[in-house]
Amino acid sequence: MPSHDDVGDEVAEAVGKLTEALETADRARGHLYAFHQLTGTSDFQLGDAAEALRRCGQDEIARRLETELLGRNVIADRWTFQIVEDYDDNYWSTFRALEAEARRSLTDGVRHVHEARLKEQRRTTGHPDHSKGPDPRP
Repeated sequence: MPSHDDVGDEVAEAVGKLTEALETADRARGHLYAFHQLTGTSDFQLGDAAEALRRCGQDEIARRLETELLGRNVIADRWTFQIVEDYDDNYWSTFRALEAEARRSLTDGVRHVHEARLKEQRRTTGHPDHSKGPDPRP
């Protein structure tokens, strides 16, 4: 296999774009998990609110909240954990696998070849806070 130093600039940049796209999908996944956790928290808070309303004598409002909203699917046929699982299983895991395969094939598996080259171009040689860093090989 060629050394990551042998990777052409166009290939390094293209694989860098692919990795950047994956990083964006990772961020989206994080937001999806936040959505999942916030929605679950909201559902428990809703249950607390219904109980508080019932204690105030507002049985009808409490009943409607409990029967029409508490535990409701957030989209057709799914709770948020099912959305997260579908995203992970059907999109994110495929994206990760294809990005890793492209890196293995094109950059000898080394991550961030383009960025490593940018670091080398932009650092001040000999400055203690601009060290070259560890070997990027996997």
